[in-house]
Amino acid sequence: MNTHTVIAELDAKHGILIDGQAHGAASTFDVHDPATGKVIVEVADGTVSDARSAVDAAHRAFRGWAAVAPRKRSEILRCAYDLMVADADRLVALICSENGKSQADARAEVMYAAEFFRWFSEEAVRTDGGYGVSPAGGARTLVTHKPVGVAALVTPWNFPAAMATRKIAPALAAGCTVVLKPAAETPLTALAVARILSDAGVPDGVVNVVPTTDAAAVVSEWLADERVRKISFTGSTGIGRVLLKQAADRIVNASMELGGNAPFVVTADADVAAAVQGAMIAKFRGGGQACTAANRFYVHASVVDEFVAAFGAEVAALRVGPASDPASEIGPLVSARAAERVSAAIAAAVEAGAVVAASADAPSGGWFVPPTLLTGVAPDAAILSDEIFGPVAPVVVWETEDELLRWVNDTEYGLAAYVYAGRLQDALRLAESFDAGMIGINRGIVSDPSAPFGGMKQSGLGREGAREGLHEFQETQYFSVDFA
Repeated sequence: MNTHTVIAELDAKHGILIDGQAHGAASTFDVHDPATGKVIVEVADGTVSDARSAVDAAHRAFRGWAAVAPRKRSEILRCAYDLMVADADRLVALICSENGKSQADARAEVMYAAEFFRWFSEEAVRTDGGYGVSPAGGARTLVTHKPVGVAALVTPWNFPAAMATRKIAPALAAGCTVVLKPAAETPLTALAVARILSDAGVPDGVVNVVPTTDAAAVVSEWLADERVRKISFTGSTGIGRVLLKQAADRIVNASMELGGNAPFVVTADADVAAAVQGAMIAKFRGGGQACTAANRFYVHASVVDEFVAAFGAEVAALRVGPASDPASEIGPLVSARAAERVSAAIAAAVEAGAVVAASADAPSGGWFVPPTLLTGVAPDAAILSDEIFGPVAPVVVWETEDELLRWVNDTEYGLAAYVYAGRLQDALRLAESFDAGMIGINRGIVSDPSAPFGGMKQSGLGREGAREGLHEFQETQYFSVDFA
């Protein structure tokens, strides 16, 4: 598929989508190919005025969309799933171009993203409620749910398709209308998803998209608008704190999927070969640029040599290169700044005493960082305290469960964790002691549209996916009915 043609068809210079119409802007911003650093397209740079117009459209469309029968909303979302799967090649090309993912990773994301349309097409008709007798008698209580209203969605660059569909699908299933601000690094995929929804039959004004480089002003405008009743954000904990403070001014319903610092634990009796394969997925999927990525590896002293030898061999064999090469397994990081930050973290760790036990070859040019395995990492090393967001795996040796649990939980984050153990009972016992919202037990991936995605502590509020994901876009309402 000709990527240039795919990008040109989006007409990104008119990439502000409001009330079913494409609009340009007084200025544009550049989107780069992370594999080369070159500009691939200019995109309309949305303003506060555009943000306001998007809410105007979403507000006008809300009552009509909320009144659409759940079955009809379900059929539209199911159609969007079918269209997205059919259009997978085009979406893969866009993700590879603006995000830099390998073709395999991009295709996996597209299929994962499409599943949110299918899952919430099924949940849209699973309306629930309650009927009960008042304990004092004389009344009956009816409990139901209604859409919260206009929802502002803010998505990151690392999963440009899946983070959009994971928010849009439950919002539409619940009967909400949305205004979406995609990441400035990856707006093209969001525009393509919006057009798929339009083709699936979503009415004008229900989904509006405002790409912008002035995210703070646009999102602040939405949070200050009394017609916006929901904010759903995926991104850094720092930005999440700012948005929560703004949301508090109007008591806006807020969902926050924030940063992570996932531990990956290998016990003494674990299947080391399986743990290595799980580690490759948990660490290197998307080049490590995932909030659920394994960030810290805690391996028992009795198996650490075996694990490092096998893991190191796999790391060294990784094929790093541009997505234009189908053989590439790991692509570049999303920006020059990201590459510089991760490279600096490796250098600082080595200076502090860590050893590069294995690394893969990476091409020059672009924003590539070689996948790297670090050993000799101290339990209090700086590289363990923050989200790396890159292809670096630091290994810490542990001996007692007391020290392990202290290290695992010694972080403000609590999104994901992984544990490999020989006995399922041991794995579950450890997992129950981890302060994390999602735990992979003997597997290196936790994301699933049918499961409640979210974290503890400063990794966020609320859940996405599953039945919980639908409830995030609903208000509970009850009627007290006289029954004398």
